[in-house]
Amino acid sequence: MNARMNTRLNERRRRPLAGSLACCLLLGLQAMPSWAAEADAYPAKPVRWLLPVLPGGGGDIIARATAPRLSEAWGQPVIIDNRPGGGGTLGMGIAAKMAPDGYTMVLGVSSFVTVAPAVYPKLSYDPVKDFAPVTQILEAPLVIVTHPSLPVSNVQQLIALARKHPDALSYATPGNGSAPHLATELFKSLSKTRIMHVPYRGAPPAYMDLLGGQVTLYFGTIPSAMSHLKSGRLRGLATTGPRRSPALPALPTVAESGLKDFIVTTWYGVMMPAGVSPSIVRRLHADITRVIRLPDLQDRFGAEGGEVVGSTPEQFGAFIAREIDTWKAVAREARATVD
Repeated sequence: MNARMNTRLNERRRRPLAGSLACCLLLGLQAMPSWAAEADAYPAKPVRWLLPVLPGGGGDIIARATAPRLSEAWGQPVIIDNRPGGGGTLGMGIAAKMAPDGYTMVLGVSSFVTVAPAVYPKLSYDPVKDFAPVTQILEAPLVIVTHPSLPVSNVQQLIALARKHPDALSYATPGNGSAPHLATELFKSLSKTRIMHVPYRGAPPAYMDLLGGQVTLYFGTIPSAMSHLKSGRLRGLATTGPRRSPALPALPTVAESGLKDFIVTTWYGVMMPAGVSPSIVRRLHADITRVIRLPDLQDRFGAEGGEVVGSTPEQFGAFIAREIDTWKAVAREARATVD
């Protein structure tokens, strides 16, 4: 009897103990970080991709080529939202104030992420503190294009003409503080020329006036310039990278053409408002890098002068910090400011 009583007593003691263990286990599971479940469930609704550029420019072309593939992968629409103005600074300012819930991506472009801080005395956003880097999509040189009426066919002839007629030539840019703006100012400084700056609100209106002959020169992205070069409506003089572009192999680089210290590239990447969950950043990075490395997208970007990068968030963040320092030094040397 005592044995049976002891057994019953032990069973009664174990029951609340087992219940306590189950309760603790449940509470422990509930207290565990939810990043895995969060990443698996993302995205559960449409994702906005805010582009601080006008439709038709290089960044717009790249985003619109990538967005459908992300939609296919996620089973959710990726909605392109163009917010141009201020050389990209207006859209970046809007993006910086968006909720960090993972449902707003931002197209980061060298012009308004790493160049603008070098020439704007005050910005409505901090490109480092206000954004979480996801990945650098690609990097590409610029191409110097002119209206066919300009009597030059290479960089040396352009420099000679600009020196002979100071301020007679004009160059368009997609806005103050953009990469083409600072690139051209660096070109002017190294070539000791004076060329008038005419800023526009984005690449498309700049091209419109260049095609019409209202301005004579433009440092544009290869994707946005390619159709005009193929049609003969614009003339290419040189590309600005460290080596010739596979997209335009017949054109020499500016460095080949005599300005050895002139090497400029532009880049495009994905960023999100600061404070977004690291698990969403990791998920987004994995999906975007997989998509941009698809053979047909790589071929398309390569044909338009871009080289796919696909860096990690940490690599992209370090790259942005270095680029900001580099462009600040260039701006001081070229004495380039927002005019």
